[in-house]
Amino acid sequence: MKKIKIFDTTLRDGEQSPGCSMTLEEKVLFAKQLEKLNVDVIEAGFAASSDKDLKAIQEISKNVTTPIITSLARCNYSDIDKAYESLKFAKKKRIHVFIATSNIHMEKKLKMTKDEVLMKIKQMVSYAKSKCNDIEFSLEDATRTEDKFMLEAIAVAIKCGATTINIPDTVGRITPKEFNRILNLIKQNVPGINMVDLSVHCHNDLGLAVSNSLEAIECGVNQVECAINGIGERAGNAALEEIVMALKVRNDYYHAETNINTKEIINSSKLLVDITGSLVQNNKAIVGANCFLHEAGIHQAGVINDKKTYEIIDTEELGIDADNIVIGIHSGKHALISKLKKLGIVFEEEKINEYLMEIKKYLEENKTISDEMIITIVNKERCKKLVP
Repeated sequence: MKKIKIFDTTLRDGEQSPGCSMTLEEKVLFAKQLEKLNVDVIEAGFAASSDKDLKAIQEISKNVTTPIITSLARCNYSDIDKAYESLKFAKKKRIHVFIATSNIHMEKKLKMTKDEVLMKIKQMVSYAKSKCNDIEFSLEDATRTEDKFMLEAIAVAIKCGATTINIPDTVGRITPKEFNRILNLIKQNVPGINMVDLSVHCHNDLGLAVSNSLEAIECGVNQVECAINGIGERAGNAALEEIVMALKVRNDYYHAETNINTKEIINSSKLLVDITGSLVQNNKAIVGANCFLHEAGIHQAGVINDKKTYEIIDTEELGIDADNIVIGIHSGKHALISKLKKLGIVFEEEKINEYLMEIKKYLEENKTISDEMIITIVNKERCKKLVP
């Protein structure tokens, strides 16, 4: 059974989402929740971006002890110094160094040649290693990087002491089949790659972040970088909850597992929504409000007999004890009988179609119906029979 490390970047990449900034207190609170979730690595921030971020990483380090705390740094002395300073209270610390390696980034953003980038990697990974033993190196825009140069950059980083190599799909453009090719190319051609952790960081611009992350796991990576609710820049990051539950539910296929306490997934999702105000769509996988609800009569009849007819996830694994039957315009009598029994309502089973008809009349003018209104309608119909 393969063990996959979960690197959570909600507090760094996730917080960069428009409107999702957090106060220092909120960051510490959320980091504590990530510790309950049992993530392996918390990317706590980008220390060089502001004094606020540096202090937040320090406070998180004081309050969280189990996960590795990592601080992001560009390939320059000042960033690495700030990252190291931010981690001074961390029980387990990692400096995460990155530089862009695609032609478009090197030419248009860095204004550097390939040789200059390779020299910068050599200097800065070595410098970071002199301060901290655990060093992650990321090739920004790796999936648009020329193969030969990518392999050279990774080899230099490993030779200079990197302990994790991260391959980001920075702009979210790669497809699973293409990612498979890139990762296998790295595994087969970089000296020492088997001696370090291989990681991926997938963005969701084409809606492929989770698919690409799972493909990477099949290719043999042992760390995935992701965020709660999939938040992050632009269309977001790979969603932690989707990756974790895919591995858990399809363990027969992936033969991989994580250390995540799945009963804290929903709590983590809700806390993030409360802190940021960034709502989750109702049909969002794993954490959406509609995930385990059934309105169609055929589905309801199946679920009443056995949840496995239409649910592949055991809700107990997520700590959910929910009533998954929703009475709606498409519901049938089996669903209503089940609902009334759960509500403890005395009713005449032979009259169930009459109750259902009145409920559907109500739903023609109102899209949803509360348990209280169901009780009111059933009692009203029962009372009708008592009046001569």
